[in-house]
Amino acid sequence: MTEPGAEFEQVLPAEQVEELLRTLVKASRAFQMYLPNNPMYHRAAKNLETAFEPVWSAIDELVLTVQETDFVWEGTVVYHQISKADSLAWTLYKDGLRVLTLRKGVEVEELPRLLRVVNQVRGLAPDAADDLFTLLWSEEFQYVDVRFAEFVQDFGIGEMVPGAEYSAGASYAAEVQSDLSGVEAGEQAAPADAAGEGEEAGGAADAPERPKGVVDLDEFDSTLYFLDAAEIDMLTADLNLEYSRDLRDPSLTALYDLFEAQTEPEVREEILGILEALFPNMLNAGEFRSSAAVLRETRVLSERTVELLPAHKERLIQFIEQLSEPAIVSQLMQALDEGTGRPSDADVAELLRELRPRALATLVEWTPRLTSAPVRALVEVAVQQLASAHQGELLRLLRSGDPEALPGAIELAGRLKLEGAVAGLGEVMGSRDATIRQAVTDALVEIGTPGALMLLERAIGDDDRAVRVAALKALSARGYKGALRRVEEVVSGKGRKDLDFNERRAFFEAYGAIAGP
Repeated sequence: MTEPGAEFEQVLPAEQVEELLRTLVKASRAFQMYLPNNPMYHRAAKNLETAFEPVWSAIDELVLTVQETDFVWEGTVVYHQISKADSLAWTLYKDGLRVLTLRKGVEVEELPRLLRVVNQVRGLAPDAADDLFTLLWSEEFQYVDVRFAEFVQDFGIGEMVPGAEYSAGASYAAEVQSDLSGVEAGEQAAPADAAGEGEEAGGAADAPERPKGVVDLDEFDSTLYFLDAAEIDMLTADLNLEYSRDLRDPSLTALYDLFEAQTEPEVREEILGILEALFPNMLNAGEFRSSAAVLRETRVLSERTVELLPAHKERLIQFIEQLSEPAIVSQLMQALDEGTGRPSDADVAELLRELRPRALATLVEWTPRLTSAPVRALVEVAVQQLASAHQGELLRLLRSGDPEALPGAIELAGRLKLEGAVAGLGEVMGSRDATIRQAVTDALVEIGTPGALMLLERAIGDDDRAVRVAALKALSARGYKGALRRVEEVVSGKGRKDLDFNERRAFFEAYGAIAGP
């Protein structure tokens, strides 16, 4: 004799239905999280259609019995979720749905609507006017059939009556009434004082069997709220911790992972749009650590992401270039200098390390203006690192003649003793501004290379007294023989005639130091 359901097992394995329901639950979550125009929404719908294909190749109708935490198909549990908060079966069961029938073609149009209704029911308030029954009725499904437990006056639904079970093809109300008549007959046969006599006889009369789904409150702790003080304190602490947790970094990390894992251009386009909108806001809000993380991660993504479109790679690189724009760097310097709640030095340093060489000019301009000593120290370190690693950019600044950046560039070249900057300093030495020539002289003194000393020798004949004296003292201290001819001309009276007494004495002292005894 063939067992019930055996022919279905041969045609359609129960495992296939289990896989379908797992996909259905995932789709329900996706439909709840994403809008219909989102690629993730469409992917979930596509996966759902694919999961139905092997089922419809075997049968044309899928009949599921709905239990508290289970879906049952042909006597086999094909879905089980013990947590009622996460259980799709419980969401349907608690509103009275007992049989769910899906017909071939439901996945094309009606199943997303069905899942939308289920998600809507999950968010309804207990006193809401609508419920699962009314919402499903308003949809007028063609490929979905549902069967609800019928409500019986004064007794509630079938679960409140012992032995009331659903059977296909019978009226649920008739079954409930049959069970009720049996219960009433038993009650009429019992004497009025059966309860008291039962207690005296030591429980001779057995208590009625507890209906399925009904709990006895006597089995639970009857203390207030069912929690003691220590448990309440623990829950309060956990809630406070959860609500105070900073979820920005984990959220951004999830976006980076999705960008790398998902190859669909639409998904990556959406993620890039989110990052491009967030990045300026992070800078304005002073979230420098998160901003630096965005720059670092976008650079990594541009280098290692597979199947990356050229347009997307260009937008990833643009994050780093955007930070080094003069307007952005100026805004950043002003925010750091004027900010009352300055971030940690580590966060600021991490962000400054992401600056590109073209930010050097703006940094050099801003360094003397900074009033905050800690900020100035951090910026000076960043400037030194950029100038040391990109001396060509510093040389470009020296030759540009930019009046705003030139003084800082000259001072930086001297402080770092950059030999490669000597040629640029020589060009600046011809400036009409005596202050600039004085700064160049001081920088050449700091560098002290033979090339720098040659330029100092020419500075002895400068039109500005301060420049001449500074160059003369530096050459005298080093005993530079190359300057002997120019010094000797002044000492012998063949040089400049407009020298005062102190300057002449400086020339004589320099002559003695250079010429020797």
